[in-house]
Amino acid sequence: MKILVLNCGSSSIKYKLMDMDKAEALAQGGIEKIGLSGSFLKLTLPDGNKVVLEREITEHQTGIRFILDVIVSKEYGCIKSLSEIDAVGHRVVHGGEKFSESQLITSEVIRKIVECIDLAPLHNPPNLSGIEGIREILPNVPQAAVFDTAFHQSMPDYAYMYALPYSLYEKYAVRRYGFHGTSHRYVSRRACEFLGVDYYKQRIITCHIGNGASIAAIAYGKTVDTSMGMTPVEGLMMGTRCGDVDAGVLTYLMEKEQLDAQGVAELINKQSGVQGITGISSDMREVSAAAESGNRRAKLALQMYDYRIKKYVGAYTAVLGGCDILVFTGGVGENQWKTRKSVCEGLEYMGVKFDNSRNDGVRGIETIISADHSAVKAVVIPTDEELLIAQDTLSLL
Repeated sequence: MKILVLNCGSSSIKYKLMDMDKAEALAQGGIEKIGLSGSFLKLTLPDGNKVVLEREITEHQTGIRFILDVIVSKEYGCIKSLSEIDAVGHRVVHGGEKFSESQLITSEVIRKIVECIDLAPLHNPPNLSGIEGIREILPNVPQAAVFDTAFHQSMPDYAYMYALPYSLYEKYAVRRYGFHGTSHRYVSRRACEFLGVDYYKQRIITCHIGNGASIAAIAYGKTVDTSMGMTPVEGLMMGTRCGDVDAGVLTYLMEKEQLDAQGVAELINKQSGVQGITGISSDMREVSAAAESGNRRAKLALQMYDYRIKKYVGAYTAVLGGCDILVFTGGVGENQWKTRKSVCEGLEYMGVKFDNSRNDGVRGIETIISADHSAVKAVVIPTDEELLIAQDTLSLL
């Protein structure tokens, strides 16, 4: 069975065509700058080389048609006909309290996703555009929605509620939802497979850290807490997002800097985090290079970034009553070995015995970075959200 996985952003579409009989990708790539000048599709060839195809792409449906044309093209195609696509799985960012698991897409499911637009105004509309695009182009192909928030719906109310007037929860559903759920679910399960242990008997802390970053506490197969909140701003320091901040600071800055709601949103989402502290970049590779060259603010940003991860790991160890497995994933978690080292050093009190020789220089592979005698297994697990979306889609079918 062949399943196409789509992840539609505000001006982008990432895709992967999965052969589920072999659990391998037949095609993958992405479109960027939808609706902007200079739009293009970048695809990865079977030999690992990348090809860029430029074309004016005004909206998502045009982009989806372009992707499908490439998939069946003579030069870059991997299938002969679109009839070989058995189903399409979509990443949908926000399912609110309406969805605690993936769903086959129906008119009712679409209606409920629309109702969640207020909670994710930048993300759910393009997700819906992808769904509608496939409905238009491949009307008879079943589709599934896999929600970023679904895995975290197992959190207890005392963990997801904010200490705001309860009426705001009743009126506007103001609460913590959490994101990156597909990644946290994939890597927590995969870590247990990799280690050969029972997923439902483990206390796991998963660190999905990159330009966007979140941590989840998973007890015996269910999320009990996660660092992101009603929006992806809460929690860890990120590439351009501030993470946890005193809410009073925001009202203070609104007055001092004459900011309206949009101005505050711009500040905390796009001007803060690693970018805001360094003034250099949100890319950790560039920041790390600057720190090694002696840049003081780059060093500070890295210390802040690592410190907050360690703080959440400690907090979630308390929440779980101990930790059995500590997982690193995401662009930074998989590739920045110095961050992993900084986070793990000093965690001996909770049972982590770190092994520098296993960690140093390791990038992008599944591996154990703790010592053999460590009570807590620290591991690197590259995430594969597309595979999990395809697996969920297959299960629903």
